[in-house]
Amino acid sequence: MITEFTPLQSLLGGGLIGLASVLLMLTMGRIMGATGVLAGVVIPTSLGDFTWRATLIAGMMVAPLLYVFATGGLPEMTVPVTTPMLMIGGFLVGIGVTFGGGCTSGHGVCGIARLSPRSITATITFMVTCAATVYVIRHVIGA
Repeated sequence: MITEFTPLQSLLGGGLIGLASVLLMLTMGRIMGATGVLAGVVIPTSLGDFTWRATLIAGMMVAPLLYVFATGGLPEMTVPVTTPMLMIGGFLVGIGVTFGGGCTSGHGVCGIARLSPRSITATITFMVTCAATVYVIRHVIGA
């Protein structure tokens, strides 16, 4: 499996995520952790809370359609695992989010920017675990 290096697209995407996070903090006083946003849509605490969360998720779903409209198609993507493996991975991420008190977007983007010791620790843990998992899967198991 070859991982393509795309520095310009990655920089642009990261910048847009950072901008969206800052705008959400400035306008709503809220942290843009994707799983927390989704949890607030699934189990809303108030109508106002549900509305901004649902709007943010709708924007995440509409953005690829705008990309298709602007460019004529989506970039070619391959997912080198089966659907059951994706489901297992999603389940494991859900467990990690629960025990970690948030996801990589909440801790890594917003928490580190606020110099939160808890978020810095969580992000280091995410990254070390990710590196170890990739190493085991690619070099030990050979998948």
